[in-house]
Amino acid sequence: METSFRAGLGLVKTFEGCKLTAYLCPAGVPTIGYGRTRGVKLGQQITQVQADTWVGQEYDEFEAAVRKLLRVPVSANQLGALVSFAYNLGSGALAGSTLLRKLNAGNYKGAAAQFASWDKARVNGVLRALPGLTKRRAAEAALFLK
Repeated sequence: METSFRAGLGLVKTFEGCKLTAYLCPAGVPTIGYGRTRGVKLGQQITQVQADTWVGQEYDEFEAAVRKLLRVPVSANQLGALVSFAYNLGSGALAGSTLLRKLNAGNYKGAAAQFASWDKARVNGVLRALPGLTKRRAAEAALFLK
């Protein structure tokens, strides 16, 4: 496996966006910075420096979690795509996914095709495809195949 050099960090920053005041994401979770949800309270404010620090720390945490799940070699781009996926959905979602099962079986193309299945979130209790997630999963799949 290659070091990621944070290949997926650009995707995380692009698709999460950065908000310095806490808000409710489409799934109704208090969020701040680049998608941080841990310990966030509505009305909370942070600086850009704090947002940049947190996104780097959390990216590295998710990269470590993803590496523990892998049983096959991956490129830096593949690792980056997987980390972006886990950053958005949690490493538990990746751990139980068909995407990871296919990848660990050596089916890289089959794994890439699975990104598209993860474009839904609960909005007001209803599971819906969200255009932003559809675009994000397409970008992750493209990076994975690059």
